[in-house]
Amino acid sequence: MDYKITVGIEVHCELKTKEKIFSPSLSCYGSMANTNINVIDLGYPGTLPLLNKEVLEYAIRACKVLNLNITHDMHFDRKNYFYADNPKNFQITQNETPIGRDGYVEIDVDGVKKKIEILEMHIEEDTSKSVHGEKSSLLDFNRAGVPLIEIVTKPCINSSVEAVKYLEKLRELLLYANVSDCKIEEGSMRCEPNVSISKTEKFGTKVEVKNIGSISNVGEAIEYEVARQKEILEKGEVLKEQTRRFDDKTKTTILMRVKETGNDYRYFPEPDIPFVHLTDEFIEKSLHDLPRMPDDRRNDYEKAGILPINIEKIIANKALSDYLERFLDINLVIASNLLLGDISAYLNKNNISISDTKLTDDKFRDLVNKLDKKEISNKIFKDILNDIMETDKNINTILDDKGLNLINDDSLIDTLIDKVLSDNSDIVNQYKSGNERSAKALMGLLMKEGKGKINPSSANQKLMEKLNS
Repeated sequence: MDYKITVGIEVHCELKTKEKIFSPSLSCYGSMANTNINVIDLGYPGTLPLLNKEVLEYAIRACKVLNLNITHDMHFDRKNYFYADNPKNFQITQNETPIGRDGYVEIDVDGVKKKIEILEMHIEEDTSKSVHGEKSSLLDFNRAGVPLIEIVTKPCINSSVEAVKYLEKLRELLLYANVSDCKIEEGSMRCEPNVSISKTEKFGTKVEVKNIGSISNVGEAIEYEVARQKEILEKGEVLKEQTRRFDDKTKTTILMRVKETGNDYRYFPEPDIPFVHLTDEFIEKSLHDLPRMPDDRRNDYEKAGILPINIEKIIANKALSDYLERFLDINLVIASNLLLGDISAYLNKNNISISDTKLTDDKFRDLVNKLDKKEISNKIFKDILNDIMETDKNINTILDDKGLNLINDDSLIDTLIDKVLSDNSDIVNQYKSGNERSAKALMGLLMKEGKGKINPSSANQKLMEKLNS
């Protein structure tokens, strides 16, 4: 019997609030060290915390997208421990009454769906950031008091692939709910898997892995840890419950400390924060502007005929997906191709976003409709792209100014077709002899004769009629 792999994952996500959870200091990344702080963050004696209502609103949104049952009556607790980055010697968190319980995230592994069960999600404050040098360690209290949600799965993940899929889906949901920016490289999403293996139905010895800098590294850490634990057990040795850290350079886990006994945090209700009652009205208000989630968008994109690879590209770029949400009543295949193709190339080249351009909703809608109705060609679109993005002119004005309106005059198209057929009788004869590819060559010559301004749909239909007559 092979080893059964069991993984549970704890994820800490910073919420996108303007201020910290219990103080009016700004909650933002990248500021000069120890500038977004006050006496509450520093744990001065006599200071009192004041709960930021916005934190509750963001946490409620997270509960909704993670299918969690919301706790209406809850309180905060003190988690008591001493560490240099924790000036109060306790952390304000939720122990007995987490804001959310018993949720799930559904993943898809090779076409098989599985619900990754979430035990609970609670709100807590972050600690300061430790910066370690060769001879000393420094503390940056900008992070102290930044609001977190901690999301804890049940031990129901059975492979590194499932773990990675879960974290990718979790990140996607929290991003789309505008709860967190989930930037692992900046520390706003931190993942800690607990890994064990066993040949029986009982769980094996749990090993926690910290300091993982990317979702893909979580998978690598689990695979290494499984291999390491197998090697120890195959030697007949005993595994000890440990906390290890992941080394990104060597792709290995390194011992931090051995857990001889369980942690005794001496939890008790936080005496300086009143108990909280979440009313149905407050919950509904917190959810009123929750955007559509990725799977709903995927379904609509699939029904519209967008290629699966393009669907995932759009979903991966929330800004583009949010933009496309405004235009669900037009040809989404054309719209998505424009956004993923030339428009994205233009934005990347100029290092700007769509909102920085002159591409209004009306202009984009008109552009897609003209391409859909074959009123302009892809070549013409490429020729006018800069004018679309950089001027206030509408599409018709741009086309008139450049003399690029498509020729739809039937008599003129007939005249051009007759000229092409007359000048290229050898290619015509090849077609008549069964070489169907010759028709494409004639179409190319026709478009060249019309300087790219002929309506290609109408022209191709007329050309084939003449060839087959």
